[in-house]
Amino acid sequence: MFKEHWDFDWQEGYGAFSIGISGVEDTTRYIHGQAGHHRRMSFSEELGVFLKKHGMEYAERDVE
Repeated sequence: MFKEHWDFDWQEGYGAFSIGISGVEDTTRYIHGQAGHHRRMSFSEELGVFLKKHGMEYAERDVE
């Protein structure tokens, strides 16, 4: 699938995630409350939780 793009790489330090249509309302609510949310949990902490939840391997240094 997409063999012409097998050599594609993201720039270091970037990533992308998508949501389904059923997640739009929750995502919108999250965005509106994001400032308050990040007073309780840093972006790095949240990213680590997200990656673990979805079984994605990562190095701790990459989310700091």
